[in-house]
Amino acid sequence: MTQRARTEDAIVEAGEEADVPYRPGGLTADEVARRVERGEVNDVPVRSSRSAADIVRGNVLTRFNAIIGVLWAVMLFVAPIQDSLFGFVIVANTGIGIIQELRAKKTLDSLAVIGEARPTVRRDGEPVEVPTSGIVLGDLVELGPGDKVVVDGVVAEADSLEVDESLLTGEADPVPKRPGDPVMSGSFVVAGGGAFTTTKVGREAYAAQLAEEASRFTLVHSELRSGISTILKYVTWMMVPTAIALVVSQLVVKETDVRNSVARTVGGIVPMIPEGLVLLTSVAFAIGVIRLGRKQCLVQELPAIEGLARVDVVCLDKTGTLTEGGMDVTALHLLDGADEAYVRRVLGAVGDSDPRPNASLRAIIDAYPDNDDWRCTEALPFSSARKYSGATFSEGDGQTSSWLLGAPDVLLPDGDPALDETDALNRRGLRVLLLARVSGELDDPKSVHKARATALVVLEQRLRPDAADTLAYFADQDVAAKVISGDNAVSVGAVAAKLGLPGAEHAVDARRLPEEPDAMARSLEDGVVFGRVTPRQKRDMVGALQSRGHTVAMTGDGVNDVLALKDADIGVSMGTGSEATRAVAQIVLLDNSFATLPAVVAEGRRVIGNITRVATLFLTKTVYSVLLAVLVVAAQVEYPFLPRHLTLLSTLTIGVPAFFLALAPNKERAQPHFVRRVMRYALPAGVVAAAATFTSYLLAGRYYDGPGALDAETSAATLTLFLVSLWVLAIIARPYTWWRLALVAAMGGAFLLVLVVPWLQDFFALRLVGTTMPWAAVGIAAAAAALLEGAWRWVERRVPA
Repeated sequence: MTQRARTEDAIVEAGEEADVPYRPGGLTADEVARRVERGEVNDVPVRSSRSAADIVRGNVLTRFNAIIGVLWAVMLFVAPIQDSLFGFVIVANTGIGIIQELRAKKTLDSLAVIGEARPTVRRDGEPVEVPTSGIVLGDLVELGPGDKVVVDGVVAEADSLEVDESLLTGEADPVPKRPGDPVMSGSFVVAGGGAFTTTKVGREAYAAQLAEEASRFTLVHSELRSGISTILKYVTWMMVPTAIALVVSQLVVKETDVRNSVARTVGGIVPMIPEGLVLLTSVAFAIGVIRLGRKQCLVQELPAIEGLARVDVVCLDKTGTLTEGGMDVTALHLLDGADEAYVRRVLGAVGDSDPRPNASLRAIIDAYPDNDDWRCTEALPFSSARKYSGATFSEGDGQTSSWLLGAPDVLLPDGDPALDETDALNRRGLRVLLLARVSGELDDPKSVHKARATALVVLEQRLRPDAADTLAYFADQDVAAKVISGDNAVSVGAVAAKLGLPGAEHAVDARRLPEEPDAMARSLEDGVVFGRVTPRQKRDMVGALQSRGHTVAMTGDGVNDVLALKDADIGVSMGTGSEATRAVAQIVLLDNSFATLPAVVAEGRRVIGNITRVATLFLTKTVYSVLLAVLVVAAQVEYPFLPRHLTLLSTLTIGVPAFFLALAPNKERAQPHFVRRVMRYALPAGVVAAAATFTSYLLAGRYYDGPGALDAETSAATLTLFLVSLWVLAIIARPYTWWRLALVAAMGGAFLLVLVVPWLQDFFALRLVGTTMPWAAVGIAAAAAALLEGAWRWVERRVPA
């Protein structure tokens, strides 16, 4: 059965089961207390992150930790403590990962509480706001435009109530609701208002069941995560047969001292495991969450940080994003000889007819206070699809009148003289609403054609002071900004032009856009500002851009943005946006600051760019470790390194540098094909490092003889491998800054310290004998470095990313 069919069945079932008494005053405090005692409360945990137990389990119980744990236990019995250092490093790394993720969880959980929806319920006859978890069975929950239905219930009151169930059924058309109709959690109000009585709470609610099922079987896609999983899978396949061959070679063929052979065998297996790569990815994401949390940015899905790094188109809603929520009435232009005093009374009454006015109507209410003489007998709430609202009044003297308030270019026919005046005002960036008198039913579309223009209400929108700088940032970062608004195209273009958006003067009326996806995509790539966009068109526009290979971010705060936010690669909602937009967005800007977006994008780029950079270090080590093991088996010689040598090399050329590089600033937009981009550098680097190291080892084997020959051979091979690995680090660290040069120099200095300090020489079993072979090792490393430079430049030109 399809998702949509299951949802529709659930809605029907909810309607059949619903036999809930309607109590206008809601529950009493005693009734609420009794329901809480019985557990009839909406206790679904709202989790913004993994639980502490999941974090510990996820960091400790990994495939590679299990392998390393076994090898560590073996080494603790058969070798000196120096050869068991790799185990202590893994314990420290795992601890760091757990601590950082727990810090990130604390940040996320605190932000989630700030951004949590607080529905209004009626108790003891009074409306009170409660947390979602405070709703009990039988509560009377009030609804208004933009409110999310948080639990299942039955409509008790309806005032032109329209609910969007698209997130459940896939159908974008709003569904009118009347008393007795069921409402399902996960839907949201697009027009009108009302109240419903809760019939199912907690895990009984339909959306909670869907969420539980979805979390059980699906994960948000992350190319970085899936790429690393792919790499680890291939590493496992390579590691198992290589490790078995190495064990047989060292223990059976060579017939050397068992303890020494075990130590060298473990020394060959441990570096094949890129264990730090998974850790560093977790740490980078966790620190990203913490940094964004300090900027009042709630990341509801961790892969959203990664997705932001790939964004190349950002679609911006004008209201609430480029402009602040508030507006001011600046003028009233009378039409057709209308009386100003009478028009003011009409506007005051229209404002008072809507219990939840939007920003435009709120400005009208402030400018034209209501008079108590008129009584509203019918109201048509504003809808983004209609672009107008309406009301019918009894004027107190026996007269009745019906009025519409909305977009002039929707309510008036083409060629109407009032449209010329409207266009002139729109070109100045002002917003214009038309007040028109109508006859007939308000919700009859034919009434619009009979509307008689009475007045133009001119509103001035307040530009966000940081919007211009934010748009300039996107332009500088090669991210195309598209302004998509339901307002008049000319007005939106004028606002965008004031903010310095190139191409804003050529605004496009979305009603003239082609419906065919390819043609729409071409128009979207050419245009910058689009007005009179319907909610469904916003969704289609996002899909059209994605069809051209774009990674699209969508910002918005109103219910008309929900469908587009849901379909975009990254949805960004304002903190004061509707509950529905906050529910579907991956990122919520709790401080409502559009200026936070550059920081969010920069954080995403830092994470993905740096992980791609340091992954090359880890995979280079894996490649040369596997190749060295193969060469050792083929040549029937002892493995050149003890675990302590590779622990030292990994720490100085990978572990410490990778930590700093992973947290460094990085503004480069992330590119796709993570695995291919990493492996095209790691493979040649690993091959060159393995070849150079094995060459030094074989030459040293011919040069040295006697009791201490193996230690001298190991020292020469270690020197070569360190120098080649340091050169790989030097390449990865480009472009150079003072601290990156200092980092590379510090790692070289640390290794030099080990070579010259006697007790460190003994601890790491590193002692260079003579001068001929050490200088030969340096020469081989220099030749390998030159080969690396040539190989990487060839790869850059010939191998596509």
